[in-house]
Amino acid sequence: MTVRTRATRAAASALIAGALLVGTAGCSFITPTATLNHYDPSDGIGAEVGDVKVRNVLAISNDDESAVSLMVTIINTSSSSGSLRMQYESAEGERIDISKPVTSGEVKSYGTEVDGDMIVIADAGIRAGQLFPIYFQFGNDSGQELLVPVMASDDVIYADLAPASALSE
Repeated sequence: MTVRTRATRAAASALIAGALLVGTAGCSFITPTATLNHYDPSDGIGAEVGDVKVRNVLAISNDDESAVSLMVTIINTSSSSGSLRMQYESAEGERIDISKPVTSGEVKSYGTEVDGDMIVIADAGIRAGQLFPIYFQFGNDSGQELLVPVMASDDVIYADLAPASALSE
């Protein structure tokens, strides 16, 4: 009888251990892996326009909200050089184009450093807290419109990256 009791206990222990293993690991079989999902880890947003990656796009409004500086990082993963075209609508309803050249394999940033290259938009008619629609297009690839968040310059992180007041110039 002792042999049978030991065998029963061993089988029961193995069954419980197996159930515990399947119960605790079963979620990974039906739940998608979160690290494979694209997300924007900062205040800005991003997109891919053909072989060009547009990352951390953010507009920073100045104190009187008369202008914004555009913060953007452009990564050209293609084998060809070209220009990234950005188009927005001014406060008067006119479409404005901005074109920035980017060579093959280049990573180019605008508005990310105090003394660096900036893209200043003075006629956007937008305020902090709004979303600024900007259309991005590279080469012959179809473009994509992004709703760019507009941040206030009173945030310590962005205070030095805001443009000068357009009304005082």
